[in-house]
Amino acid sequence: MPGFLIQQGATVMCAHGGQAMPTVPSQAVALDGMPASAIPYPWTVVGCPGVGPPVPPCVTSYGQPLVIMGGTAVCAPAGTPLLPIVTQVRVTAT
Repeated sequence: MPGFLIQQGATVMCAHGGQAMPTVPSQAVALDGMPASAIPYPWTVVGCPGVGPPVPPCVTSYGQPLVIMGGTAVCAPAGTPLLPIVTQVRVTAT
């Protein structure tokens, strides 16, 4: 599936409005001066109000090798999608 590659610092949010960031960005590929987002590493999501105690809110999300704009990622344990909102628009995967 073609799509723009997602870099660290891109705006990616969970469906509940929490901010997602990669835990291990790729140091081998830079996009707009920022490391690319690689998979299979999880992403952390902060500020997710979607799931209350005793279950923690969206904690991690998994996807596929170099994350692309049209890819699919699901938050655990909530099962809601991650939504790329703003990313670089120069490098595309095909």
